[in-house]
Amino acid sequence: MAADDAKVYVISVAAELAGMHPQTLRQYDRLGLVTPSRASGRGRRYSLRDIATLREVQRLSQDEGVNLAGIKRILELELEIDGLRRQVEYLRAFVDPGRRVFTADPTGDVAVNRARSRRPAGPSERAAVVLWRPSGRA
Repeated sequence: MAADDAKVYVISVAAELAGMHPQTLRQYDRLGLVTPSRASGRGRRYSLRDIATLREVQRLSQDEGVNLAGIKRILELELEIDGLRRQVEYLRAFVDPGRRVFTADPTGDVAVNRARSRRPAGPSERAAVVLWRPSGRA
């Protein structure tokens, strides 16, 4: 587990580091804005990443005027974007750098580059996703 994700701070310390009242942290936990882990005695434990999230919630609320429902949606979308970025990086590992695998056809739809194929793609092939590598390459 990375140091930023280590759930080590009790609520009073996390509240002080985030510049908030502990009751605010409890409310944010109930709303699902931050999800601390629970110690064996049910006490909340926060990580540095949680504290950074709390600071961002406070900034969005106070500086930008975003309500808590909007902040929750923003945080959800940021998590989704992070997951999609990781997925893109994972998929990039399968493609040679600088080699175009997909292009846009005249209508703007994604078209798959084909290896030595001169025939037009059929309807079912247009929807398929194919990773093509030139022959002779691993």
